[in-house]
Formats: sequence, C-alpha cells, structure tokens
Amino acid sequence: MGWCCSGICTALALLALLLPLRERACLGLNPSSGDLEKSPLSDPGPWEALHRHKRSWVWNQFFVLEEYTGNEPLYVLHSDVDKGDGKVKYVLSGEGATSIFTIDENTGDIHATKRLDREAQAYYTLQAQAVDRLTNLPVEPKSEFVVKVQDINDNEPKFLDGPYLAGVPEMSPLGTMVVQVAATDADDPTYGNSARVVYSIIHGQPYFSVEPKTGVIRTALPNMDRETRDQYVLIIQAKDMVGQMGGLSGTTSVTVTLTDVNDNPPRFTHKNYQYTVPESLPVQSVVARIKAADADIGSNAEMDYRIMDGDGPGMFNITTDEDTQDGVIILLKPLDFETKSSFSLRIEATNRNIDSNFLSLGPFSDTTSVKVTVEDVNEAPVFSTPLSKMVISEDAKVGTSIGRVSAHDPDTTNSAIRYSIDRNTDLERFFNVDAHSGVISTAKPLDREANSVHNLTIFAIEHQDPAQIGKGITVITVLDINDNAPVFAIDYETLLCEHTMPGQVIQTISAVDKDEPLSGHRFYFALAAPVAGNLNFTLRDNKDNTASILTKRGGFRRREQPVYRLPVLIVDSGSPALSSTNTLSVRVCDCDSDGVALSCGAVAYTSTGLSTGALLAILGCIITLLVMVLLIVTMRRRRKEPLILEEERDIRENIVRYDDEGGGEEDTEAFDMVTLRNLNVIRDPNVRRDVTPDTPTFFHYPSAARPSYKSLPDNVVFREFIWERLKDADVDPSAPPYDSLQTYAFEGSGSVAESLSSLESLSTDSDQNYDYLSNWGPRFKKLADLYGNSDGTSVFS
Repeated sequence: MGWCCSGICTALALLALLLPLRERACLGLNPSSGDLEKSPLSDPGPWEALHRHKRSWVWNQFFVLEEYTGNEPLYVLHSDVDKGDGKVKYVLSGEGATSIFTIDENTGDIHATKRLDREAQAYYTLQAQAVDRLTNLPVEPKSEFVVKVQDINDNEPKFLDGPYLAGVPEMSPLGTMVVQVAATDADDPTYGNSARVVYSIIHGQPYFSVEPKTGVIRTALPNMDRETRDQYVLIIQAKDMVGQMGGLSGTTSVTVTLTDVNDNPPRFTHKNYQYTVPESLPVQSVVARIKAADADIGSNAEMDYRIMDGDGPGMFNITTDEDTQDGVIILLKPLDFETKSSFSLRIEATNRNIDSNFLSLGPFSDTTSVKVTVEDVNEAPVFSTPLSKMVISEDAKVGTSIGRVSAHDPDTTNSAIRYSIDRNTDLERFFNVDAHSGVISTAKPLDREANSVHNLTIFAIEHQDPAQIGKGITVITVLDINDNAPVFAIDYETLLCEHTMPGQVIQTISAVDKDEPLSGHRFYFALAAPVAGNLNFTLRDNKDNTASILTKRGGFRRREQPVYRLPVLIVDSGSPALSSTNTLSVRVCDCDSDGVALSCGAVAYTSTGLSTGALLAILGCIITLLVMVLLIVTMRRRRKEPLILEEERDIRENIVRYDDEGGGEEDTEAFDMVTLRNLNVIRDPNVRRDVTPDTPTFFHYPSAARPSYKSLPDNVVFREFIWERLKDADVDPSAPPYDSLQTYAFEGSGSVAESLSSLESLSTDSDQNYDYLSNWGPRFKKLADLYGNSDGTSVFS
C-alpha cells in the first residue's frame, strides 16, 4: 500500500518523491503483506546484482497539529491493487474512526472532522484496509498506524492551590521565606517551551519578592512591624514560554499576615490613678481596675500585676483578668472611714512572656501609683460583743435582770441607740430588753426542762436613721433547780407465781428525774407508810438508784387475791428533796415449773350443778325466743305492697345513714349543693295558702319588708331557706299521705376546726350544756349559736 500526507509541507515533499519512484519501479508494495519495498539506492550494499532485497518497514506513526482546522486530507492511503476503476474500497477503523477521522472510500483520503486536543487525547490508533467493493473481501491485509497530536501552546499556567494564605513573624530579617507557590501548565512539557513556567510578582513590592523558577516568596524588607501594618496581599504571575513574549500567563493572590512577637513592653497610660469607694464596700469586692497598654496581642500581651508597696498592708490585693488583661484591685479587709480615710498603692505590670531577641527594646514592665479614697457612709450600730452569754436560774421571778448588751454608732454623729428583741427568736416572749439601757430581763416564768438554752437576736436601731440596724446574739442558759420529783422509769408489769417462795425477788425498779443536778442523781426507795409493815412484800434499796421487791411469804393464790397494789416512795437528793409515791401492781399468775406465767388475774367461780327447775326455766326462755324470731320472719314475708307503686313514689332527697360524718358543702355525692344555693325560687301561684303552719323562725320581719336573701348573712340565709322549704312542704296539696323527711344541712366551708357534728345531732334531745362553746373563740361561734342557750325560738330547743 502506498500512502501520502496532505496539508504538511514535509509530507507533500515526501509524496512528490515517492510517486516518481513508484512509476520507475524503484519502490514497490507487496500486495500480500502491505509492506513498503525500499529501493536499492537507499541501500549502501553493491548495486550490481539487479534484484530487490525485501525487508519490513513499519510506517505506523504520523503527526497532526493540535487544533488543526484545514480542509486538505491529513493522509492519503492508496493500494497497488487499486487500478482506478472503482473496484477497490477503503475502510478505516479504530479509535475515533467515523467520529473524529473519516476516510474517502474511493480515494483513500483521511480527514479530521473535529479539532484535536492533545490535553484530552495525545494519540489515536487506527486500522486501514482495502476491500473489494462488490464482495467486501480484503484485497490486502489490514494495516495499523498511530496518529499523534502535536502540541501547541494553548493552555495557560494555573495555580491549583491558590489563593494562598501565609504568615511570617514581624521583625523578620531580609529574605525570610514566606511561602512557595506552584503553577501547572497542561501543555506537553517534552515538546518546546509551552509548559516551562517562570514566576514574577505583580503587586506586593517592595515588601516581598518571588524566585522566578521555584516560586518561593521571601521578605524584601527587614523589620516589618505588625503594629504598623499586619497584612499584605500579593499578586503572583506564572507565565509559560519561559516568560517570552507570546506566552500565556495565570495569576493568584497570596495574603501574607505578619504574626505577632513580643516587641512592645507594657505601659500605663497614666502615672497616677485615683478611686473613691464607700466604707461599706464588702470584703472581696472590686475596688478598681487598671490596665497597662501593650501593642502586642495574644500571649505576648499577657502580663502580671503586683502591689510593690503601700500604706495599707494586707488591705488590698491585685490580680489579672485573663480575658481583658486588666489589673483588678480586690478589698481584703473591711474599710473604716473613721480609722483611715485613704490609701496609696504602687503597682507594677510586667509582661509574662518575654522574648530574649527583643530585650533591647525593654524593659518589659511599668509602674504607676493608685490612691484609694474611702467615702464615709451611715453605718449600722455595732455591738461591743457580737456574742453575749448569760445565765439565769429557772426559778427566777418575772422581771429579774439577766444581763446587759451594749452597742454604739460607729459614725462621727454617734447617734443614740434603741434595743429590741427579734421575736422570731423568742416566740413565747420569755424575755424583754430595755430599749435604752439594753438590760435583758425575764417576762415569763422559765422552765429548764422545757427549754434549757435560749438564743436571742438583739436589734440595735439607730435613733436618727431607723433603717440602720445592727444585730447581736445573746445566749441565755437556764440553770436547773430541783423542781421535779422522781418517778418510775417505766410502767412496770410485775407477775407473781403462786408457788413463789418467801424472800424471792419478783421485780427490780428504777427511777427517773427531769432535773439534772451537777453531782448526778441519787434516789432513795421505801414502801409507803401504810404498807410498810405488810406481811406479803418488802422492799430493798440497792443503793445504786434501783430497788428490789421481795416476797415475805409463799402460798399466794389467785382465788384469794389476784392483784396486789404496792405504793413505793421515791425520794431524790436535791435541796430541798422531792418525793413521789408510785404504785406497783403485782398480779398473781399460774406458772409452769420453769416460772413462766400461764394465766394471770381472777378465777371465775363455777357451781357444781344446776337444779332441774333452773334448767327448765332456761329451756323455756330459749323456746320463747325462737318462736318470736319465727313470727317476725313470717310477718316480714307477708308484708303488703305499699299503697303507691314503686314507680309512682315521690322522688326526694334520700338520707342513707352510715354512722359517719359527711363531707359538708364539698360533698357532692349525696346531693347537689348548687340546688341548695339557688335561692331564687319560682313559686307556684296554685299552691294553697289557706293553711299556714305555725312554725317559728329565727328572724321576724314585717310581711311588707321581708329582705331578700342576698342582703342577709350567710348563716341566716340558709336558716331562712330551710324554714321556707318546711313551710312549702306542710302546705303542699300534692304531698303524699305519709310523713316525709326533708333534710337541709350546711356546715359551712373552710373551717379550720373541720366538722364537729353529724346530721343526727341536729335532732337529738340532750341536756348537755354547750355554753362553754362561746369561750372558744370566733372559730366556734356558729356552734355556740346553734347549741347554746336561746330565747326559745330555736328549732333545736
């Protein structure tokens, strides 16, 4: 197969040379192999043997320019079999065949239908073949060749990582590296200078520079100060073709931030500061805040404050506010204008993190003076002794002086003081205090056994300004006296077996006394005088605040006497001595052999037998009772039906008695209280009025001037309402011919004493005198009105 390339000068020249050689049979193509036969002129061997030496020559690579848009064919394929009579057809296959590359089936011309982009695909592999047009059978083998796209400079450099952010410490020396930038060119780096990039700085001079080949950005000026300018924006350009004219370029931005170093010492803006605080300022409060200015930031601006000297040692302290780097002056002790009215302090501020590279710019500390002036305020009175302790005997008479408290006005006005007791600490008002002198005295008799220690809060009130109140604590201890007699320690239950022998201990007793003598208790036991010489029991004092009860004899019998009561006299060792008589009950019991009581108390006497007459009488009574029970049961079964059928019965409020107390007004289970409270009753004009019940009422009103229910007191409203309902029931012509009970009761609401009566108590006759209810206060006034003595008009009388 022969081939030629159109559109390229070198290819055309080659084609012009090959065609004459082919015509002179110097270069031939083997139809069976498709290989080109090289002429002997190109072989350095001898030319005398006029025969051709056949060798294979691979013609499988061609070049086409990127972005080529010409109309001339890229390649021309021609077969020796093709005689130009149209019997041979050329076929193209492989990458991009028919989509990018097409072949003229008649002439073998290959054309490109699209622009080729080397960056998208650098080469294409195609196969060409000549086939018979009629049979589609190949007339020679398929040949494969490669079309390479030759690069042109059609891509500018790009910064894939841009824009850049970088930082460099301030005050850095000249040439300090900041950051390295890199641009990428998509063109072929192996062909020409299309991908060879150089860097330059467009914006950012004279502060920074960039190395043309590496893209490293460096500082171009020394000692750049962040406090003057902390940020720079650079424009870096990358240009291909080694920066020559006609090359493509791309740019990116680089933001360079100067990072801080500690190159600025702290400085106070003033050499003297003055502050005024009230003397009532609480301890640990902030007195003032001062700050030393530092142009640095972050850890380079951190500083520590300290009080170098001052005339108030221990009065103040200074700390650093970590958020604002302020020096916070704190009060450590209470202020007193009358004692000292001003303080002078000398304060130093020092950088916490000092950079040794910049010590020449120091010193990195500064001092200032602070004057604190104390302002006078009206203070509350102050007790000379905040905690006073006093003692008083529990038998002290009312009005006895216990002690004296004292307070004074700390201000220069020295106002008079009035004293009072905080009654929340003396609820029962056992004590009084003299408003002027502060003397505390008893107001009630004291009982050490009820309360042995009283903690009182005493108020000292300034006379000129009652809002100024001082507080003091007074602890009053009540001393004990012997005012309580000893008694049994517990309620003893003494059991005595019938077979107990004489001299046996049946009970050991002890005593208790509410008093607490300083030397401890000592009790003396003895039998009371009336039984001291009895023949049954004796008492032995054990001298250890206990005593033993012993039997004098044996042979105790429950039938003779089941219980013995033994009075025991107990005397304490107080001055004067007090005594009490306590009764010890001894029960005689039937015991087993181990002394365990089986049964105690009296034994019922039973006769040996009953006479025949007694038995007959008992039997007759039993028979009579059985007959009465049978008659009652029979009568109940034969009870007649009521005159009025069940469904015709009058539906009224029913009372179900459970022998318990109702819930009062809040109980809505039995009946609806809303109905009871609905006093606006619509009366039936057809009701008979010719019969008026002679029923008394609590209040008598003229018929023309009867007040409305709304104008009456609450309790009177319900009484009148009930009597009106009773009247209506008596004169109702439609009422059934039997007695009907209608009960309306109202206990009231919200009583602190709860309910004290039942519905049954309203109609119970009793001779009980309830006049004492009037003395119980206003909470029992309603009960006193209901159950107390009345003038005879009460319905309950």
